[in-house]
This record gives sequence, structure tokens and C-alpha cells, in this order.
Amino acid sequence: MRFLLDADQRAFAASLHAMLTAADTPAVVRDWSRGDHTSGRALWSRIAEAGVFGLAVPEEYGGLGPHPVELAVAFVELGRHAVPGPLAETVGAAVLLGGPPLAGRFLPGLAAGKDVATVAAPGGHAVDGDAASLRLAPAPDGLYLSTATPGPVRRSLDPARRLTPLAPGGELLAPAAPYDRALTWIRLATAAQALGVGLALLDRTVAHVRQRTQFGVPVGSFQAVKHRLADAKTALEFARPLLFGAAVSLRPTEVAAAKLTACEAAYRTARTALHLHGAIGYTAEYGLSLWLTRARALRSAWGTPEECRELVLTEGL
Repeated sequence: MRFLLDADQRAFAASLHAMLTAADTPAVVRDWSRGDHTSGRALWSRIAEAGVFGLAVPEEYGGLGPHPVELAVAFVELGRHAVPGPLAETVGAAVLLGGPPLAGRFLPGLAAGKDVATVAAPGGHAVDGDAASLRLAPAPDGLYLSTATPGPVRRSLDPARRLTPLAPGGELLAPAAPYDRALTWIRLATAAQALGVGLALLDRTVAHVRQRTQFGVPVGSFQAVKHRLADAKTALEFARPLLFGAAVSLRPTEVAAAKLTACEAAYRTARTALHLHGAIGYTAEYGLSLWLTRARALRSAWGTPEECRELVLTEGL
């Protein structure tokens, strides 16, 4: 089955691409990695004004949605430009807080970009807890709003994904929360980001091998190089219909399959990009490293390949 975007969805993607290109996101990523969130929060507000977070929020609470397909379209572009911040986690928070009376208290701020939310993984850390104004901690006895100052930042493989432990306890928001449904939305957003990361890595690598010469000819003219890039392109294009198919159904197994496929394709493309760039590709000064580290981090975020594969094999599509 072919999942083709309509004219409005393509225009939405193009407008986000133009906005993020003009925003110089690599500079924003580097600021965020140092703990300077000023430029990142400004970009966050512009993304919210474009309606991205509103796609996970119902209209009665200031949103536009829920529209999971359009959300996937948007997150592909966010991944393509390596936008930092707890993007998927904010979407998950909108789902966790979607029931009354929590929705009226929290969702308008999330949709408008006034609040940045993060969600702690069970038994783990929260992404960018130092930058978030809402820090949610699901627990066996309910959903908590962590009100204490988060623990010290622990740098991850991707410097722009700053891991912070949340203090136990806080305000009990609800004795039960739709964690499984929130996890499905988070995984969908993560898969879309990974696809965008992979597409950016492929574009940058193709441009590089066209310019770099060896033996008097462009490296990209070598058959072995063409094969590596063709394999990466095929993997990414195979992930695309799985992503949008999962956005249509929102079945947990289909979303897990989409995340597995998109993240593995992005990771494979990252390895190809590093191989064809050489060691310079991984240096902090070279922009490619922003996408290389993101591909690796997203691969295990909110479900490792093994966990997603086990879910698909156990539950079936």
C-alpha cells in the first residue's frame, strides 16, 4: 500500500522545512548541548506557533487534533533539522494529561509552547528535565508531577539529549494514566524523527561524495559508494510507508514496527555517512556529528530494537 501525502500535508512539511532552515538549528543544538536553552526555547515557541504540538491536543483545549499523520509529517522535519528538546516527550505528556480535569490545566500551555514537558521512562531518566517546566513521572500508583529540582544532568551519547533523574514523589496528578497510549504516540514521534535524521544524513553524504575527489574523480562515481548509498536510500524509503501506515492505525504493534524500521534505517545511514566522510564526520566541529549522535540515541529511546521486535513477534501485526 502506498501512503502519499496530500497537498496540504506537503505544504505543511515545506513550511516547516523553510522555517527550520532559516533558524540555523545546528547553532541551536550546540547551545542546548551546553545547557543554554535561550535559543532553543525561542525555536520551541516558533514550532508551537506553527501548530506542531497542537496536533496532539484536542481543539477544546487550544489544539488542532489529534492528528497523528500530520504529527508524523512534522516530526520528520524536526528530525531532518536535528531540533533539540523533549519533543516526543511533550507529545506523550499531552496524551498522559488528556483526561479531565488535567486537560484544562495543562494542555493549553503545551499546545501554545508555553510549557515544555518531559516524561521519565519507567525506572529511568527524563530527557532534558533541566529545561522542562513540566516533569512527569509515571509510577505504579499513578502519574506524578515532579516538583523538586531534578538531579544533575548526565550527558548521553547525543549531547543535545540531556538526561536527568527526577526526584521521587511530587504532586499525584492521577491514580491511573494512559501510559500505554502515550508510549504509542511517543514511539510514533520518535520513529518520525529518526526517519528525518536518516534523510538528512543521506542528503549530506550524497553532497559530500559529489564534491570529494580521489584519483581525479568524485568519490560518488565509485560503484561501491553508489551501492552503499542506494542501500541506505532503500531502507529509508521502506520505513516511510510503515511510519505513515502506523500513524493511520495507531496500533501499538504497527507503531513498534515503524520505530524499529525507521531507527534501524537511520542508524544504517549514519554508519554509511561516517564511513564515506571519514573521521572528520564524527568531530564535534563538523555538523554531521549532530545527526550521527541523534540517530544512535533515537535507536534505543522508548524501546530498543529488541523490545520493538519482540512486541511485533508476540502480538503480531
